[in-house]
Amino acid sequence: MSAYLIVDITVHDQRQYLEYVKRVPPLVEKHGGVYLIRGGDPKPLEGNWQPGRLVVLRFPDSQSARAFIEDPDYAPVKAIRHQAADTNLVLAEGV
Repeated sequence: MSAYLIVDITVHDQRQYLEYVKRVPPLVEKHGGVYLIRGGDPKPLEGNWQPGRLVVLRFPDSQSARAFIEDPDYAPVKAIRHQAADTNLVLAEGV
């Protein structure tokens, strides 16, 4: 069953975040991930959620998504994101 990482990012340091954006795609691909949404301009239609930068990634399964998040090669790249932005990230299984 496919698994999705849904990420709401509020960027505080654009320069550092651009470095993250440059370095992360090969690691996503390494684990079978595909970007479905990367940035854009989210338009809230109901509720109080006001996402900043919205990213949705699809992985073959939840194990692959977790392998990406826990990959030792991703750790220094993730650290860049943590320095440059505040992030809310959830894992959801779906079709």
